[in-house]
Amino acid sequence: MIPLGLLSAGEYGEIVEITLSRADCAGNCQKGLEKSEVRVEDMGLRIGKRVEVLRNGGTILLRVDESRIAVARGIAMKIMVEEVRQ
Repeated sequence: MIPLGLLSAGEYGEIVEITLSRADCAGNCQKGLEKSEVRVEDMGLRIGKRVEVLRNGGTILLRVDESRIAVARGIAMKIMVEEVRQ
């Protein structure tokens, strides 16, 4: 199990854990944490979901299902994946 942010372009992973902490929120931590969790889920990043890394630069570009989404590195480092070999 490794952070999503450590996968290279062209690699795949299956999400096994999402751990957002109080450091992710601004102002009201409880409200901010809930907002972060909802935002990640709204982007299609859920446990069991398979993702492909398209680009790993400052921001991580992913393919989730048929969508391409960008995820901040800080968030990507809190999403744990199991590497999936093609």
